[in-house]
Amino acid sequence: MRLISTLLLLLLISLAYSSATPTRRSRKSTRIHKPCKTLVFYFHDIIYNGHNSKNATAAIVGAPAWGNHTILANKNHFGNLVVFDDPITLDNNLHSHPIGRAQGFYIYDRKEIFTAWLGFSFVFNSTQHKGTINFAGADPLMNKTRDISVIGGTGDFFMTRGVATLSTDAFEGEVYFRLRAEINLYECW
Repeated sequence: MRLISTLLLLLLISLAYSSATPTRRSRKSTRIHKPCKTLVFYFHDIIYNGHNSKNATAAIVGAPAWGNHTILANKNHFGNLVVFDDPITLDNNLHSHPIGRAQGFYIYDRKEIFTAWLGFSFVFNSTQHKGTINFAGADPLMNKTRDISVIGGTGDFFMTRGVATLSTDAFEGEVYFRLRAEINLYECW
């Protein structure tokens, strides 16, 4: 009886181990995900500097003790919180007709490295697109390209998920920059 119990226990352990360990076949059959939709947009950020209130699309609303609200702080802008309402265009021309707005904020979050954390939405109300695409994630600005998460959406982009690859397309000092956003959506409804 003891021998049968021991054999049964060994059989159960070997079955449990074999089902928990992936086989070569299952590792090779990993599928490559293809996006259900790819979009490319540009958004243009003009930070208020005390003189450009007519054209500004972003403002410093939080600053460290050594900073102020019209000039980004030294030390890689650490501690600055910027709120923005930037135009979105299909090309890299600031004066092109906007097809929506990029609305949200970014926080410069490290002293040692030039980096930020983003939380924003693309808000569309045009003949091409209606609704929003929502984004959140770290933006290590010194990298040529950076990936941030697409965490949802509304309207034409209802419950979408994916990745946006950002690249700095242009910048002019501390006042203007343009980002190129290549959006790959992997969940489309």
